[in-house]
Amino acid sequence: MSGPESSQPPGVEGVVAQVEVPVEAMVPPREPRPQLMRVQRTQSARRNLRSIRIVLNIFLALALLYTVTITKQLLIPLVLASFIGLALNPIVARGSHLGIPRWLGASVLMIALIAAISTGIGMLTQPALGWFHEAPTAIRSFGPKLRSIMQPLEAANRATQSLTGQARVQQGTPPSISITAWDVVATTPKVLAGVLTVVLLVFFFLVYGDLMLRRLVQASPTFGHRRHAVSIVRGIQYEVSRYILTATLINFGLGAVTAGMLWLYHMPDPLLWGTVAMLANFIPYVGAISTTTVLAFVGLLNFNDVGSALLPALTFAGITAFEGNVVTPLIQGHRMRLSPIAILLWLLIWGWLWGIPGALLAVPMLTSAKLVAERVRGWRWFALMVQR
Repeated sequence: MSGPESSQPPGVEGVVAQVEVPVEAMVPPREPRPQLMRVQRTQSARRNLRSIRIVLNIFLALALLYTVTITKQLLIPLVLASFIGLALNPIVARGSHLGIPRWLGASVLMIALIAAISTGIGMLTQPALGWFHEAPTAIRSFGPKLRSIMQPLEAANRATQSLTGQARVQQGTPPSISITAWDVVATTPKVLAGVLTVVLLVFFFLVYGDLMLRRLVQASPTFGHRRHAVSIVRGIQYEVSRYILTATLINFGLGAVTAGMLWLYHMPDPLLWGTVAMLANFIPYVGAISTTTVLAFVGLLNFNDVGSALLPALTFAGITAFEGNVVTPLIQGHRMRLSPIAILLWLLIWGWLWGIPGALLAVPMLTSAKLVAERVRGWRWFALMVQR
């Protein structure tokens, strides 16, 4: 028989212990607050807009590359004329301040420039055509000149062929280069049309360039915007003009020093190779390497001694190294120095899009874009990326 304690009903504590109820079930669920939901929707919308903006920017860049490629026949003369006009505009502007009308100053300057370029072309055409027609013969005679240098490599090549049992491959004669009269007749109108287009564009840029800029500034809504636009446009115009004119004078000096050095070394056609050095120096790194290689080739063709043949190329390498590391930074300043990676990428892009004209115009375009980006809000990151 059980005791009296066993017959009593269990207390409240016992009932709670016997019935296990989850704590979560006892707490009613809370509905998310409207403010938190709005913040989440806003963040999601911003992420979606950012993704859409990235995709649209990619498509825009591809469309611009395609447009620039298919319109290069129009854009190359326009860009070249713009740079020439910017380089010559300070001269015309100075004459205008002295009371000379812009059309008169531009006409005299263009006539002098055309006369100088025509004289230079007339002096260099005959040597250039002579080297071009003698290229196959020069290539055939270039091999024996290098035989003393290539003897160790040839011995190693013969040893490798004897070990592998491969037969020696006979080298064929280089292909001959011939230009017919029909090629000249077919190419001349295109060249003349391009030159005439550039000349007319430069003339009109010099005469009406300031008027177009004033009309563009007048389109601003308020006086404050106009004053800000005038400062930006004038600053960009001054800095781009200064850079282009200074770079042209530096390259001209490099070409003159190169021509004098080649004349002292009794190299043939020093003016031709000095002009090549001047034009190629508009392409940093690649132009200097190409000119050094060409001078080494010409030296090996004209001198029997290897040391005498390579001396002009080595001297030019020293001259261009001094120019690139001392003269240009001293004159242009630190703000005009560009990153080598940016220069090479820019050369690859514009050389791929426009060929040789694109490679020649790539660095002036990059420098101009950097100068513009420094003064336009929202694009300063680009100037910092391409600056050394």
